[in-house]
Amino acid sequence: MFRCVLRCPSLCMATQRTLSLTRHAILARSCLRRTEWCEQRVSAVCVQREVFRSLSSDKRDASVANGSRITDSAARKTLAERVVSSSPEKLQPYLRLMRLDKPIGSWLLAWPGFWSIGLAAQAGSLPDLRLLSLFAAGSVLMRGAGCTINDMWDRDIDKQVERTKSRPLARGDLTRFDALVFAGGLLALSTIILLQLNWYSIVLGASSVILVAVYPVMKRITYWPQLTLGLTFNWGALLGWAAVNGSCDWPVVLPLYMATMSWTLIYDTIYAHQDRVDDAIIGMKSTALKFGERTKPWLWAFAGSMVGNLTICGWMSGQSWPFYLATVAIAGHLAMQIKTLKLDDASDCGRKFVANRQVGFIMFLGIICSGLLK
Repeated sequence: MFRCVLRCPSLCMATQRTLSLTRHAILARSCLRRTEWCEQRVSAVCVQREVFRSLSSDKRDASVANGSRITDSAARKTLAERVVSSSPEKLQPYLRLMRLDKPIGSWLLAWPGFWSIGLAAQAGSLPDLRLLSLFAAGSVLMRGAGCTINDMWDRDIDKQVERTKSRPLARGDLTRFDALVFAGGLLALSTIILLQLNWYSIVLGASSVILVAVYPVMKRITYWPQLTLGLTFNWGALLGWAAVNGSCDWPVVLPLYMATMSWTLIYDTIYAHQDRVDDAIIGMKSTALKFGERTKPWLWAFAGSMVGNLTICGWMSGQSWPFYLATVAIAGHLAMQIKTLKLDDASDCGRKFVANRQVGFIMFLGIICSGLLK
């Protein structure tokens, strides 16, 4: 082979030229590939920069908007929020833990008991003011105990939800032991109030503690935790009548209980729509997730159940026309809530939820007037 190459120098030179051209071709191809890769990287970096700028701009806008909302919110603080904010700093986490800065829950817990006491009052007389006062205090305390127990269960979950991550336990202002002691104190005070009632009412009231403890677990295992809340939150519909008369007149109080349960399914489903995205991510369940886009038909059905059961309750207890007028008024109120409800707007859901305080007042006023006209 080598002899052949030596004898043929022209062949040797041709071979060298071929090898040289091959090397140049390989180098050129490599450079071309590198150039293409660089262009792709530059293009990708440019795109990333544009995305980053866009996101940064969005974040700045969101930050400004959020700051504006915070400022507006601070300017519109309710009386309860101002009272809690002006209390001693060490006391504030406990007051917020029992939601004293958000009294709507206490109102919604108190109304079924107020209605029941009013329905049980003697014809031509006002409801017992002593019982109303006891039920009002009991509602604040039991609602506080329920919220504390709920937050003890949900501390780790609340950290992941935008609306609840600032709660005292989730933020670390209080420990679970602090909350346990506080819940025990609230339940002790609630027991003292319960002991002011007759024995039938004491036994009936004490039995609701099981429901209070079970409710936080239900949203982990069923899409109907609002039903459990309805059973728990409206125990006053049974207890109020028993506190006045020493026992329950079931043909009256059962329709009332069913009506108030339906009411809870309305307002708490609306409330749950504020957190449905976070709940879906972390695996919590609610009727808001269960119903989805069919929420409004379900709300209409619950509203019909509420109005129907209130009508039965009024008939069985011999109510006069103001009761039925109030029933029609709250039917209109609920219809307006459902019709104008924006399920994808958390702020609107929050406003609709709070508006249910008016439903309670309208019905209570109707019951009082009805009793006076009997």
